[in-house]
Amino acid sequence: MLDLKAIREDPDAYRAGLARRGAGDRVDEVLRLDEERRKLTTRVEELRAEQNRASKAIGAATPEERPQLIAEVKKVSDELEELEPRLEVASDQLDAILAELPNLAFDDVPQGQSDDDNVEIKKVGDPPAFSFPVRDHVELGELHGTIDLERAARTSGSRFAYLMGPLVYAQWALVRYALDTLTAKGFTPVIPPVLVREEALYGTGFLPTGAEQIYATRDDDLYLVGTSEVPLAALHQEEILDPDRLPLRYAGYSTCFRREAGTYGKDTRGMFRVHQFDKVEMFSFTRPEDSRAEHDLLVGIEEQIVQGLGIPYRLVNVCTGELGAPAAKKIDLEAWLPGQGKYRELTSCSNCTDYQARRLAARFRTDRGTEPVHTLNGTAVAVGRTLIAILENFQLEDGTVPLPEVLDPYLPEEHRTLRPRD
Repeated sequence: MLDLKAIREDPDAYRAGLARRGAGDRVDEVLRLDEERRKLTTRVEELRAEQNRASKAIGAATPEERPQLIAEVKKVSDELEELEPRLEVASDQLDAILAELPNLAFDDVPQGQSDDDNVEIKKVGDPPAFSFPVRDHVELGELHGTIDLERAARTSGSRFAYLMGPLVYAQWALVRYALDTLTAKGFTPVIPPVLVREEALYGTGFLPTGAEQIYATRDDDLYLVGTSEVPLAALHQEEILDPDRLPLRYAGYSTCFRREAGTYGKDTRGMFRVHQFDKVEMFSFTRPEDSRAEHDLLVGIEEQIVQGLGIPYRLVNVCTGELGAPAAKKIDLEAWLPGQGKYRELTSCSNCTDYQARRLAARFRTDRGTEPVHTLNGTAVAVGRTLIAILENFQLEDGTVPLPEVLDPYLPEEHRTLRPRD
């Protein structure tokens, strides 16, 4: 959530900043409702104080004085009866607009509306040159007997997959590789809840604007998370953190769930875009002055992990139209997928500044009192997509896939290479 006081003090800066994200015209509406709410709040507080004074005076008044005092109390009560609903409406309208406004993008975020407007930062590694027809991960999974989409569709519908046999070992190896990398850098490993309350989704900015992507269990008022970013951010909800403990860094492993609304007909083949997937997510709570450096750190860790696996990739600076409401800047790491013949998103890393922390009331002590921390998130390993990249980039002509050597310590020797079934 944006700082209302800051909007009030420098509305032009917010008009310009929000215009980059298609919401510049909302600032005047925010200011109008803010002024209305403050005026109504002042008058309601005055009337309540007057009502209290008059009520006490009635108890001490003579019988002759009481009718006049009672009439005064009724007049005050009548005005309160009119103004209190107006105050509630103005407050609700203002809160609703603030909840929908996105974060301000950093100046170095490119302007744009789609992935085509993202700006490439660099490429690392060369896409493999195959001398044989390339199989995609679906064909390789069928060849190895490790991916079963047909039975998953029969069990759960489209966009689900069974992982079988040695590919399961590969998944756990990826998770261990990521966790060992992160814990060596001081991250605390976490297995968080994957069912959360509405407040956690609201606090991280996935509600109200992202409701169409979320699975809800209506009977319990709980929601399945689309990323462990949500419960990790809520870990310090309504807490005042010791500044000497910052940054706090967590590595959350969880299954994630997304409805993928609006993507029908897009990436329907295989398990690139599915409703259920596993992920190791980095999350940091930092001082405001440290968040840009922390963002660079998280992106660097994502690169280290992918470089260790030997997957060709590129980094892109994500444009304003693709940021997501909480992010002020986002860097995507896109892996080369031979089955598609292009780079596709493998991990993302976002600096959300104080946007989530304001909504979650996650603060730290300063000489001036308390201030919101800054929050950042970054994917260490998106397991399904990383498996796709490994299968497709390292395949041999007969369909054999040697897994990256960096995973050897986590794999039984017989599962370090995926082989076609006999």
